[in-house]
Amino acid sequence: MNTIVALATPAGRSGIGVIRMSGPQAKSVAAQITDVEDLVPRRSHLRRLTDPGTNLVVDEALLTYFKAPNSFTGEDVVEIGCHGSPVLLRQVLDLCLDAGARLAEPGEFSLRALSNGRIDLAEAEAIRDLIDARSIAAARQAVRQLRGEFSHQLVPIKEDLLNVIVVLESALEFVEDDLPETSRDKIVGDLKRIFEEIRKLAGSFKAGKLIREGIRVALVGRPNVGKSSLFNALIGSDRAIVTDIAGTTRDQLYESFAVRGIPVSLIDTAGLRETLDKVESIGVERSRRTMADADLVVVLLDASDTVADEDLEIIKSVADLNYLIVINKIDISHPESVNEIVSSLSNLSNGTSSTIVEVSAKTGAGLGDLSTALIEPFTAEDVSSAGFLVTDARHYDLLVRSADEIEQSLSLIRENASEEIILVGLHNALRYLGRITGETTTEDMLTRIFSTFCIGK
Repeated sequence: MNTIVALATPAGRSGIGVIRMSGPQAKSVAAQITDVEDLVPRRSHLRRLTDPGTNLVVDEALLTYFKAPNSFTGEDVVEIGCHGSPVLLRQVLDLCLDAGARLAEPGEFSLRALSNGRIDLAEAEAIRDLIDARSIAAARQAVRQLRGEFSHQLVPIKEDLLNVIVVLESALEFVEDDLPETSRDKIVGDLKRIFEEIRKLAGSFKAGKLIREGIRVALVGRPNVGKSSLFNALIGSDRAIVTDIAGTTRDQLYESFAVRGIPVSLIDTAGLRETLDKVESIGVERSRRTMADADLVVVLLDASDTVADEDLEIIKSVADLNYLIVINKIDISHPESVNEIVSSLSNLSNGTSSTIVEVSAKTGAGLGDLSTALIEPFTAEDVSSAGFLVTDARHYDLLVRSADEIEQSLSLIRENASEEIILVGLHNALRYLGRITGETTTEDMLTRIFSTFCIGK
């Protein structure tokens, strides 16, 4: 196994940058570029980094040595903490490469940790999810998975399933007659319990996917109803340009924020209207495509104006989508005008069952109610305080496949099928569960999974 090296901190200028090496030559590579005589495990050493070719000092750095197998990867690991100049970090990386290390592939440190039994595949994927977390709730779930909570829940399920398989395999090998009725009933009971436990885990994916991936929300409406102002108010920043000139927003703006632990990708779109301006018409067309792709469409109306035909056309165009109506600018309109707008919407010929929220993007009135309304169609509870949730689509797919195989085996038992046929589905179910933690995952699948990791992890 060769020695790999990579920048473990994000690229760019920073106070400190960390370069990580892992492999049998990590310690000797470090010795070639420092004046250190010996590195004591788990202790930081302040040393000069030197270019062996010129004997010039490159930087002063902290070197920390982790001796195998007591390291993240299970191999000898050396971490070099130096000043975070991109030029300096590139120079130190080059020195390590010249000394015999090679540049790590994406996720190769985590892959080595998996190969050396330091973590399982589910825990490795949790590292990626923790780095990519877009909300506190998503980070919390990733930490729970990183600590092995998911893997620990799978252990008794796999053991119980294996016990059933052993009984059926024994019956196949050593019993000439069919299984006794009592044994068959116990197997059915055990498989039903295993099936329900797997389905319960898989059932948490809806909420888990929500806090990991979030929802896409598109703000739409005719020009000058306050889409950009509301966009800025929700994200808490003057991201979008706001003017009284119709058609100011010509391209889409994207920003993210979180509501009760759920990431929301907010999209400010161009005002929907007929226009001869070529650039604006492109923006309008993009707005219509965004509406179709969004998880939720927010239709904005102007409380200081009457409901125009353009407003009604927009509402009709989203009738088959998940949408809500927001009446903006309540700070400059009379309450009776707002009530008239609400009444006119309820009297539409096609009807409207959508939620109606009244807000002022300028004063912030009603923004709390709007934030709640954004996520209400997707969750009935506060997922930020939920227990462990399955957040990865790969894990969910394997849990569903495993449950389906067990369900088919149960049907075969009721049909008095032979143990040999019943066992096929149970072995498949066990193999699917093993793929979650990497016990039965192919090398090709591992390559695909770890290619999604960042370099340095």
